[in-house]
Amino acid sequence: MGRAAVFLDRDGTIIEDRGYLSSPSEAVLFPDTVRALRALQERFALFVVTNQSGVAKGITRLEDVERVNAHVVELLAAQGVRIVRLYMCPHQRTDGCGCIKPNTHFLHEAERDFGVDLRRSFSVGDHPCDAELAARAGGQGVFVLTGHGGEHVHELAAEQVVVAGIGEAAEWILGRG
Repeated sequence: MGRAAVFLDRDGTIIEDRGYLSSPSEAVLFPDTVRALRALQERFALFVVTNQSGVAKGITRLEDVERVNAHVVELLAAQGVRIVRLYMCPHQRTDGCGCIKPNTHFLHEAERDFGVDLRRSFSVGDHPCDAELAARAGGQGVFVLTGHGGEHVHELAAEQVVVAGIGEAAEWILGRG
């Protein structure tokens, strides 16, 4: 049996959602991100899965988004949090790609490349597609109200787990995982 994982959305979940980021200096962690992720990594492999449609829309450049992503991973590493891999979809929903959330392309990559047991894994994010991500792969999604969560909470199924932010998401997952 493989290791369970937590697949984390980036903007609005572990960092503040400040729109389409093009500079690492724009990435700001939520106050409880480091504490929450340190607790989770004791029992779970941590991955980031982020949709960055600004690239396809021509709003941000791929290399700028990659620099922001690397900075977030480095920022977390400097505080003792290991992100196994950051997966990024640069497409917009209308492109019909297989990697945009809630498609499970990146989860299956993690399963194949890192031995992740998707049935024991979780996804966390502030959009319905984030919460649906793990569920589509046999795991459990957790919806946070930070970022755009408050705008989308009405779109969720009644049984969807909803928490205030990443700190409560970690507590909920650790209570079950």
